[in-house]
Amino acid sequence: MHISIINGPNLNMLGKRQLNIYGNMSLEEINEYIINYAKENDINVDFYQSNIEGEIINKIWQSSGHFDGIIINPGAYSHTSIAIRDAIAGVCVPVVEVHISNIFGREEFRHRSYLTPVCVGSIVGLGYLGYILALEYFALSSSFPTR
Repeated sequence: MHISIINGPNLNMLGKRQLNIYGNMSLEEINEYIINYAKENDINVDFYQSNIEGEIINKIWQSSGHFDGIIINPGAYSHTSIAIRDAIAGVCVPVVEVHISNIFGREEFRHRSYLTPVCVGSIVGLGYLGYILALEYFALSSSFPTR
């Protein structure tokens, strides 16, 4: 199994910004936890991070035929990007949306994600464990639900 993990804007600054919301782990440290879990479960992972919406869209489209699933933490783009939503809706790869913070416990404008309706699931507020749980979903799924 091969899973693409896509991280959006400002996630490259984890461990340096808003520690009270995102914790003190860097993205590199989170990726190490993911790599260790993936190795134990015979999953190959590919990491990608960009602060640029179009690059994230390109990565989603490039996943078709190359990955069995996508885990995306779109950051603030989840609340603004119809273009990323359209890419997820159009790609033939199941996508799980992950948010480190509980977006429903934050500012009201963060309560709506344009991406959630086109993803197979969403995991919010569980810190880096959200990525692990998303990998667990892919590892345990014998067949992926259709949208």
